[in-house]
Amino acid sequence: MLIDFFFTLRDAKVPVSIKEFLTLLEALQKQVIAPSLDEFYYLARLTLVKDEAHFDKFDRAFGAFFKGIETVFDAKADIPLDWLIKRLGRELTPEQKAELQKLGYDKLMSRLQELLKEQKERHEGGNKWIGTGGTSPFGNGGTNPQGIRIGKEEKMRGGNRSAVKVWDQRTYRDYDGERELGIRNIKVALRRLRRFARQGAPDELALDETIRSTANNAGWLDIKMQPERRNRIKVLMLLDVGGTMDDHIERAEELFSAAKAEFKHMEFYYFHNCVYDHLWKNNRRRHAERFPTWDVLRTYPPDTRLIFVGDATMSPYEILAPGGSVEYANDEAGAEWLARFCHAFPKFAWLNPEPEHLWQYRQSITVIRQIMGNRMFPVTIDGLERAMRLLSK
Repeated sequence: MLIDFFFTLRDAKVPVSIKEFLTLLEALQKQVIAPSLDEFYYLARLTLVKDEAHFDKFDRAFGAFFKGIETVFDAKADIPLDWLIKRLGRELTPEQKAELQKLGYDKLMSRLQELLKEQKERHEGGNKWIGTGGTSPFGNGGTNPQGIRIGKEEKMRGGNRSAVKVWDQRTYRDYDGERELGIRNIKVALRRLRRFARQGAPDELALDETIRSTANNAGWLDIKMQPERRNRIKVLMLLDVGGTMDDHIERAEELFSAAKAEFKHMEFYYFHNCVYDHLWKNNRRRHAERFPTWDVLRTYPPDTRLIFVGDATMSPYEILAPGGSVEYANDEAGAEWLARFCHAFPKFAWLNPEPEHLWQYRQSITVIRQIMGNRMFPVTIDGLERAMRLLSK
């Protein structure tokens, strides 16, 4: 059974060796863990995976191989109280929802500060205090046209996404650049953005020139060499990660993987929701290894093709207001940083994995489309082809 598991990991492109597999078997033989699937998971990951970049591929392979071994549903389990509260909070009538008042960003922040001083205990299902499942504009899992979401437990996900600000400790993961594409046409569409040139050392046989030169030399072989033909297009890709982008991870990974394969001169950075004064390359170390946005703007030449990838779904305050970031108090609005990028790199486009028919219902998408001069395209074959044609001009 474990031999099949070993080959499953290899098929998933997890670079596991025979030596590491033998280490796992030795650990099992010495009974270093209890007979538990959870403990076996951590032991297998510890012994077989040497690079955290492969954790996600290991998790997918482990889940596919051991699916169904342990029962994941207990028929006698009690229904969680938090689930009932959240469900009750969504059963408001249209008249009740219409009565909920939008306070506005400044009033929300002021009222939140007052409640933080007054509130001493947890509240659920109410209309005033910071709590869960209610109509108050503060808390999690409730119903309010504008509010501040505080915390994001997994069981509380799937709300109305109407928060104008979110206070939460977030953990993102890098997009997998080696993911095999389910839609190979994405690569074909990206190939429209190619401009070949022969540059560098002459290390490739120039067959036509060799034949012509040999013929002109009365049949004596005269070998001609030429530089390799390379795509000289330079690409800078900025990728939104976390939050609502979790709904589009698979499509974003496909796009990211295809771009890495097609563009040899490509750099990438991550951001969350909107670009502010710093970017990062490693989501696990995004607080320790940051790149000032000003440095990114000055590092790459103006002929670099700039591609944003994100669903542009957020509170409009995150784009238009200083301090609108969901993680810290940014000094300058995200709109100013987007305008700077568009000015620094005239060839730019925004790729949006959100279905295009939903764009009209997202106020933030309308705002970003205006800033980007309507250079927003859906992540579809037609959308990618239109974006690449625009960038290749």
